[in-house]
Amino acid sequence: MQMSISSGSWSPKSDLVAATVAQAKPELRDLVVSSAGEFLVNLSEVSMIDSKGLGLLIAAVNSLDLEGRKLRVIGASDDLVELFKMMRLDRHLTIG
Repeated sequence: MQMSISSGSWSPKSDLVAATVAQAKPELRDLVVSSAGEFLVNLSEVSMIDSKGLGLLIAAVNSLDLEGRKLRVIGASDDLVELFKMMRLDRHLTIG
């Protein structure tokens, strides 16, 4: 899975599905641990997220919450925003 990364943010370059989450998990975890403040996830190149992908984002939210930090999702398609709202994830992360 090809990704663009920088301190305090993560931009996956493919869908967050079972086939890609195993590779993405340690990278995302390391970025969250090594950053400070609000953490940005840019989903502009993601069109689909399955239960494994949602679990990955929830794990990041939980890690950040322990430190009093927030996760902000940017660049999400309308379909992904609707998914987050249906799953009530918009209560735990910031969208936009």
